Amino acid sequence: MVFLNGRFLPIEDAKVPVLDRGFIFGDGVYELVPVYSRVPFRVDEHLARFERSLAEVRIKNPYTRTQWREIIDQLITEQPFEDQGVYFQVTRGVAKRDHAFPAGVEPTVFVMSNPLVNPVRELVDQGGAAVTAVDNRWLRCDIKSISLLGNCMLRQLSADAGATETIMFRDGKLTEASASNVFIVVEGVIVGPPKSNLILPGITYDVVAEIAQLQHMPLELRDVTEAEVRSADEVWVTSSSKEVLAIVTLDGKPVGDGRPGPLFKRMYQGYQDFKRTVMRQRKQTVAT
Repeated sequence: MVFLNGRFLPIEDAKVPVLDRGFIFGDGVYELVPVYSRVPFRVDEHLARFERSLAEVRIKNPYTRTQWREIIDQLITEQPFEDQGVYFQVTRGVAKRDHAFPAGVEPTVFVMSNPLVNPVRELVDQGGAAVTAVDNRWLRCDIKSISLLGNCMLRQLSADAGATETIMFRDGKLTEASASNVFIVVEGVIVGPPKSNLILPGITYDVVAEIAQLQHMPLELRDVTEAEVRSADEVWVTSSSKEVLAIVTLDGKPVGDGRPGPLFKRMYQGYQDFKRTVMRQRKQTVAT
C-alpha cells in the first residue's frame, strides 16, 4: 500500500504521468523517516528539513505538518513490519517540458514504506570498507533533492570495489559520503564537518552529536582535511539505515589498526541504548 496524490492504493496501481517534472527533470525533493516499533523517529525534525527543501526549490507544500503526520501514521499502520523506512517525495507536478517553473501546477505527492534494514551484526563487528572520490556534485547538497545521479555515480564507485561507501572530498576537505554523513576520531576526539550547503544535515548526525555530549565524549564540528581523514584513528559513516558504522579500510589501506575502534564501540552501544529507550519509547509507554 502506498499514498499517491490523496489516495492510499496498491503500489501496482500507482501511476504518474510521463510529463511529471520529477520524471523529466528530477524536479522534486524527498525525505525518509525511520520507524522503530511502528514509531516514526523525530518526524517533526524530518518534516522541518523537508519543508526547508521545498521552500528552497520553491515547490508549494501540499499539506500541513499535521496532515503529513496523519499520512505517515496511516501508511505505517498498513505495513506488516515493525521497523520501517517511510519515504515521501513531492515533485513540482505535471507540465509541458520547459526548464522554467510552470505556473498553476499542482505538486505530485508520493509516499511509501519499506522494511528498515540495518547493517548485519557481522558488518558492525568487523567494520566496512570505503573508497574515496572528489565530490563533484552541485553546490546545494543541503537540499534533499530527488536529483541524485551524482550520489548514485559516486556510490557505484564503492559498489564496484565491493565497499560499503564512497567518502568524498571537495577542495581538500571532507564533505560526506554518497549516502551518509562522516565522522572521524583523532587522538580521542570525534570530529565531523559542520553543516553547510555542501552536506545534507543528517538527523542521525544530530543523534551522534547528542550521544557524544551525553556520554562526555569530546566532539568537534569543524572543517576536516583529507589528510586528517586518511590518518584518522577511526572513521565512521552515519545514516538512518546504517546507524553508526565503522570504516576499517579506506582505499584498501587500514584505518587505525584495521578494526572498529574503542570510541566507535562506545558510540554504537550508546546508539543502541538510545534506540531502545527513546526511538521505541511510545511503544514501551503504551505497553506499560
